Amino acid sequence: MADGAAVWRPVARCVVFCSPCMKGCSRGRYPYGLCSMADLSLRNIKKIYDKNVTAVHEFNLEIADKEFIVLVGPSGCGKSTTLRMIAGLEDISEGDLLIGGKRVNDVEPKDRDIAMVFQSYALYPHMTVYENMAFSLKLRHVSKDEIDKKVRDAAAILGITEYLERKPKALSGGQRQRVAIGRAIVREPQVFLMDEPLSNLDAKLRNQMRAEIIKLRQRIDTTFIYVTHDQTEAMTLGDRIVIMRDGYIMQIGTPQEVFDRPANIFVAGFIGSPQMNLFNARLEKIGEGYQVSCAGATIALSDRIQARLTEKQVGGRDIILGVRPEHVLLKSEKSSYTISATVDVSEMMGSEVYLHVTAAGKDAVLRIPTTELTEEQRGGFSYGTEIHFTFRSDLLHLFDPQTEKSLLL
Repeated sequence: MADGAAVWRPVARCVVFCSPCMKGCSRGRYPYGLCSMADLSLRNIKKIYDKNVTAVHEFNLEIADKEFIVLVGPSGCGKSTTLRMIAGLEDISEGDLLIGGKRVNDVEPKDRDIAMVFQSYALYPHMTVYENMAFSLKLRHVSKDEIDKKVRDAAAILGITEYLERKPKALSGGQRQRVAIGRAIVREPQVFLMDEPLSNLDAKLRNQMRAEIIKLRQRIDTTFIYVTHDQTEAMTLGDRIVIMRDGYIMQIGTPQEVFDRPANIFVAGFIGSPQMNLFNARLEKIGEGYQVSCAGATIALSDRIQARLTEKQVGGRDIILGVRPEHVLLKSEKSSYTISATVDVSEMMGSEVYLHVTAAGKDAVLRIPTTELTEEQRGGFSYGTEIHFTFRSDLLHLFDPQTEKSLLL
């Protein structure tokens, strides 16, 4: 079959034997000869607009079949543009996009076997929920009985059966989003694309819909690519997350990997809430070992960190020392290994207290479990109170001030 030829075949078995599985499959329709394998390869993908404005730079990513990938980053980082290139809604300026081992740069969006859920829902206001969900199937001349079964099955999965005869204006934001997802489900696509689908919902609905998407993923055996600027969504939904900034990939990894081992200062500050505290410090090599000097305090480093620094032959140098708010240890007295700070704001969160402090001329945040506080301290810290703290030696992050890259990776 020639590249670029789009073929729909309503047959019982696939007539194209593609390289990922080398066998026919039973889905009954195959655009462009793709089988049920939905692995994607994005190879050196670039998006260049007029006047040489580059929105996405050298994007490389391998997505396994049935993997849930989240693209996350601040506004303008290129994540939605990347998603639209996968969908075929934006032309790819350079590079190759492969689905199931087949290059699809020039394949029409409708022939890629991809369904997309938009931020704005994009429902037809004059159609009922049932008609919205059935619309794409009618365009493909699917039989009425099969349309009815697919729509009602999807509605049951999403809990919207009772709304099938309503129009979108009679639905809440969460219900509209379910309809938009249902419209994608009935197509049985190889790949689900979701472009910030929860951003228009309030906090409570976002939490509910996030749980619904997790359940949906467990029920529907397919590949998901999800775009968000919300790190909570990224951390809870993704098998792997791709953190982007200014069109570049900053880091790819599992949620735990990027949290525990951020590749650079940007990732360290972007992942985690409240964000990581960063201090100017000095890495000192003492004999065969290392220690850190920060704000007049001497901070010990764990054996693991020291071994990694030795392996990389890192010498004494200025560094940026990173520590997450929950990895700060409050101390009752000042000592050679503590940093002194004054409290600006104290927030009681129930099981823990957030302390916003000024330390070494910088703002910092401490998350202290209430179980580690005295009865008096649980009542709150008044403005200007002096406190002393240190860090867990095994949970520190060291960055190069010039390159902003981690010294431990």
